[in-house]
Amino acid sequence: MAFVCQRDSYLREFETTVVSCRPAELKTFYNGKKETLKGFDVILEDTVLFPEGGGQPDDRGFINDIPVLRVMRNGADAVHFVQSPLEPLSKVQLKVDWERRFDHMQQHSGQHLITPLAESMFGYKTTSWELGRQRGYIELDTPSMSAEQLEALEKAVNEKIRQHIPVNVRVLSLDDPENEQVSDGDLPDDHAGPIRIIDIVGIDENKCCGTHVSNLSHLQAIKLLGTEKGKKKKINLVFLAGNRVLKYAEKSFTMEKALTSLLKNGPEEHLDVVEKLQKSAKLLQKNNVSLLKDLALLTAQSFKSDPNKGKIFVMHRKEGDSDFMNIIANEISTEVVLLFLTVGDEKGAGLFLLAGQVDAVEALGPKVAETLDGKGAGKQGRYQGKANKMSKRPKVEALLQEYVCKPDAQEE
Repeated sequence: MAFVCQRDSYLREFETTVVSCRPAELKTFYNGKKETLKGFDVILEDTVLFPEGGGQPDDRGFINDIPVLRVMRNGADAVHFVQSPLEPLSKVQLKVDWERRFDHMQQHSGQHLITPLAESMFGYKTTSWELGRQRGYIELDTPSMSAEQLEALEKAVNEKIRQHIPVNVRVLSLDDPENEQVSDGDLPDDHAGPIRIIDIVGIDENKCCGTHVSNLSHLQAIKLLGTEKGKKKKINLVFLAGNRVLKYAEKSFTMEKALTSLLKNGPEEHLDVVEKLQKSAKLLQKNNVSLLKDLALLTAQSFKSDPNKGKIFVMHRKEGDSDFMNIIANEISTEVVLLFLTVGDEKGAGLFLLAGQVDAVEALGPKVAETLDGKGAGKQGRYQGKANKMSKRPKVEALLQEYVCKPDAQEE
């Protein structure tokens, strides 16, 4: 059967009966971390919560007051993952997360509108699509799409929305001969039961298991953001539909106001001002590099001319980079047994360089990195890397002093 969410995508609450409830686990990936949740897989007689399939993510919602964390398709069944058990044969009340559901309806129906028009206008067939969290992507079988074509397609899809065209859903049995006349569309591989036909009147008919709006006017608007390079000479058409367009406009306006405040000019002048700032920044960076180079050379010369210089040269500078340290090392590494340079925050993160006699650097490099809570690598008398605890520099200096004070630590 088709679930009630497929028969009536606008239905928000529904009462049904629990068929089964068994212990289960759900593997999740949240904030960059993998986590396994313990809970229960629940199958119901019918459901208002759409299970993932056909390029559309699953719904979220509640069974009674219990959050549904995932809805998966298993053949003809929808399996709901929850973290509290439910009694088989008990009556339960389902409630869908409507904001998420309606968003998916708008994006999915938007794709069903864009796809046939891209093909009829330019011959570009859709080979796949993805309903992302922020944007939708339609893979088109073409290596490129011009700005003029993109503009024409956007104009055409929004004209269809303004025409208030109905979107009808028909359910066909598996042996209905009409099945052979309709594109397979977005049916998942494990689809079972009757076939749903999504009919955008006069535009497109497609087999699909997803939830859809009942009229194109419910899409409100569609914005084509552009294209990205796809795979195998294809492109990904990036689009927004419905409320996502409004959110995008709101976010863009908020950013525009912030830039106006920062740049002290009107929106139409933002680009020119940013370009000027970029040129100024590049010039300042070039001058800064030149000054750091001069400073590095002066520092090296000052050390070499010091009659009381020792076997170790240690220096820390807040401003600097790897090039700054390497210039100094090039000039004075032969003058000392060991040279220890650091740049960055005095107590936090930064860069370090240990240079000098090959044996000494090979012996001490990993210890220096460990002491500074960092990582590094090196060869031929140099060991450099990143440090997280510059506050430990005194310990490194003590380590180096201990080494050069050994009887066998002689200058080459």
